[in-house]
Amino acid sequence: MAKHIFVTGGVLSSLGKGIAAASIAALLQNRGFRVKLRKLDPYINIDPGTMNPYEHGEVFVTNDGGETDLDLGHYERFTGVPASRHDNITTGRIYNEVISKERRGEYNGGTVMVIPHVTNCIKDFILKDTDQYDFIICEIGGTVGDIEGLPFIEAIRQFGNDIGRQNVMYIHLTLVPFIKTSGEIKTKPSQHSVKELLSFGVQPDILLCRAERPLSDEARQKLSLYCNIPVSHVVDALDVPTIYEVPLRLKEQHLDEIILQQFHMDMPDDIHGPKWVELVDFVKTEKPQINVALIGKYAELPDAYKSLNEALRHAGWQHKVDVKLNWFNAEEMDVDADLFQLFAGMDAVLVPGGFGQRGIEGKLRAIQYARENNIPFMGICLGMQLMVIEFARNVMGLKGAGSTEFGQCDPIIVSHMEAWTTADGEVKEGSQDELGGTMRLGAYPCVLDEDSKIFKIHQTRQIEERHRHRFEVSAGPKADFAAKGMGFSGLSPDGQLVEVAENTLHPWMIGVQYHPEFKSKLFDSHPLFDAYIEAAIHYHKGA
Repeated sequence: MAKHIFVTGGVLSSLGKGIAAASIAALLQNRGFRVKLRKLDPYINIDPGTMNPYEHGEVFVTNDGGETDLDLGHYERFTGVPASRHDNITTGRIYNEVISKERRGEYNGGTVMVIPHVTNCIKDFILKDTDQYDFIICEIGGTVGDIEGLPFIEAIRQFGNDIGRQNVMYIHLTLVPFIKTSGEIKTKPSQHSVKELLSFGVQPDILLCRAERPLSDEARQKLSLYCNIPVSHVVDALDVPTIYEVPLRLKEQHLDEIILQQFHMDMPDDIHGPKWVELVDFVKTEKPQINVALIGKYAELPDAYKSLNEALRHAGWQHKVDVKLNWFNAEEMDVDADLFQLFAGMDAVLVPGGFGQRGIEGKLRAIQYARENNIPFMGICLGMQLMVIEFARNVMGLKGAGSTEFGQCDPIIVSHMEAWTTADGEVKEGSQDELGGTMRLGAYPCVLDEDSKIFKIHQTRQIEERHRHRFEVSAGPKADFAAKGMGFSGLSPDGQLVEVAENTLHPWMIGVQYHPEFKSKLFDSHPLFDAYIEAAIHYHKGA
């Protein structure tokens, strides 16, 4: 049976439970164990797919089409283990399943209650498809004491009784603030957080203390005494320059050894740890810098583009450069904005995915500037659609070209999907009335033109990439576009949907309908981003 580790958080949100869980998984994986990470989110939404990025940050998409929490992106990047739609559950999905069972009569007319019906459903999710793994690490979203999270805390309490306390570990991440005016580290918030957790019947085995500076011996002893935890199990979780350094700092405090000892498991050699040390040392060294301009609606919220940020950094490290991300708010790039001055010093331009009309004209202006000035450009999802629309308007002279997403247009270049075929052959119908679950989601195949840049990048005729969109570029007028220099070099297997567009008259201008950032890993950067950063380096040297 797999060992289960539950990661909870206290005092306040956004302490880094996802990074902590991913780091624990990486430490155990480095010793040769098979790991699986899961996230239990207390909010009532079925999934984060319809949530505003300001509310929830990025929506991470799995190969099987799950719209999930952004922490699953951390899980994949740290471990390289692909996540599935079944690795993220919400209160909404749990209650939806319980109510559906009640409607079908599966509870034999009994009164349906939080305990045991909701908690049993949560436990079934935790146990689903875990036989092939040595460790299951489950992160509980939110903060201990949140009313929405109580069924999850109760479920993991029961879980320890169900499979044996010797097979379960509870790790609590909490804040230990430093009060500058008095020069003191304060443990009281953490004491109250653990007390709250204890009131629900869960005794943490390890305390991860998020802090600006190392705990004093006195603070460590106090936390040990009041939280009923051995001193050696009170672990610093300090701020570090890069999130990829977190596993190394936890390893220095023997966290992986503590976990294996408590589970009475053998201690295999750390076979992959040295590559982490080598990479983190390299990341922290001074390197040449490449400036990438990212044009988006959520420029002030980096978490809205978390996977994209990391994918660009991964590619930069492959080329031994640091990629500086320069955020530009598309809504501020109106006709009066001086793009020459705005983009001074930029080595590449990127327009990421998005939805809705807000900021569209600013993005189109940025794309036009990159095209006319031969700056390396990448468009992702909506960014690719706008790249094609800009070309149609300003090169082909089709001034009314646009997308039905933004209103009436003539000609229609991008339109809503009426139907599409899923990866397993199922035909699905799109809907403009409902938003949740109506997009083309997950991994789909793309056939590449052998006489194209994208083929040279991938060196294969067919690739498979993750999608998240409900509008498509039509491949119908591709001959007209090709004659002017816009090639549709990647198509769906039936040739109907445009997956890749590239400007053949530009040094490096590629748009993709899919989201390559979701497949970039720490030790395995995505080839499209590698090529993009390489083009930016060449531009930088020639500028």
